[in-house]
Amino acid sequence: MFKNTFVMLASAVALLASQAHAADDVIRLGNLKLAHFGAISYIKEIGPKCGIKVEESTFAKGLDIMQAIIAGELDVGASASEAAISGRAKGVPIVVVAGFASGGARLVARPDLGIKTIKDLKGKKVGVTRGGIQEVLLAAELAQNGLTSADVPGKDVHIIYLSFPDLNQALLGKNLDAIMQTEPQASQAMNKGFGIEIMKPYDTPIGSPVRTLVMTEKFYKERRPVAEKFMRCFVEATKTFIDSPATAEKYVTQTIFKGQITSDDFKDAIANSPYSFDITPAHIQTTTDVMAKYGIGKMANPPVATDWVRTDLLEQAKKSMNIK
Repeated sequence: MFKNTFVMLASAVALLASQAHAADDVIRLGNLKLAHFGAISYIKEIGPKCGIKVEESTFAKGLDIMQAIIAGELDVGASASEAAISGRAKGVPIVVVAGFASGGARLVARPDLGIKTIKDLKGKKVGVTRGGIQEVLLAAELAQNGLTSADVPGKDVHIIYLSFPDLNQALLGKNLDAIMQTEPQASQAMNKGFGIEIMKPYDTPIGSPVRTLVMTEKFYKERRPVAEKFMRCFVEATKTFIDSPATAEKYVTQTIFKGQITSDDFKDAIANSPYSFDITPAHIQTTTDVMAKYGIGKMANPPVATDWVRTDLLEQAKKSMNIK
């Protein structure tokens, strides 16, 4: 009898332990609904194969993800570097662990205005999303072309802040003259004929901006085995999208956008924002410096990149999958 009781007790303890372990392996992910964020979303699809369960929440912009991290609602987030840098400057306890896409910005103008260069934006209304890397790139492009800007009339360029979808609607409705837009919305505007590309804004010191995958410091430090599983899953999801464009296209156009973007929209978008893995402290530092120079993010104490860019999990995951 005692033996049976002991066996039952041991089984119950083991069951509770396994349930607790399973609960530990749930990862709360914050993401954006954009074409080049598709591989991040795909992690939840292959999560069980990686030994994790990913609960994804979608946000309107990266700054909203930072607020959710502050509230303790997320373990991992995907955003433009601008939002991550602004968040870190304000004390959000995050570390950058990978890059997952590069590029992803276009200056698009109304076809009827004859805008051909940045300098032609003088006297125009230009839309951008606050809290996206596009805001940083727009500020840098205007400044290096000698144009002043503000979100009130009186400067060379009048900046209007809108969400990514609303920028397209405003351009279509001729309420804006040009937009510094993300993908796939920039490609959509061009393919539907209400926008033309003026430039891809990659000639600033930032170059082609890299999107950041961040983890909370608590998750990175205290749930190390789970963080390692997540990073391997990120690498596998990204490799799948890079190696199989058809898989990426089907998932993004049908699962994420529910047929709202076309095959051409997707292909054009990813041509301007390819999936990737890597990021460097130098890139984050340059982006931070440009933000500080133009007052983006209103940072009292800009963070030092080497203090919070941590690519050890990424390198370990890539090595385990023979990816250089």
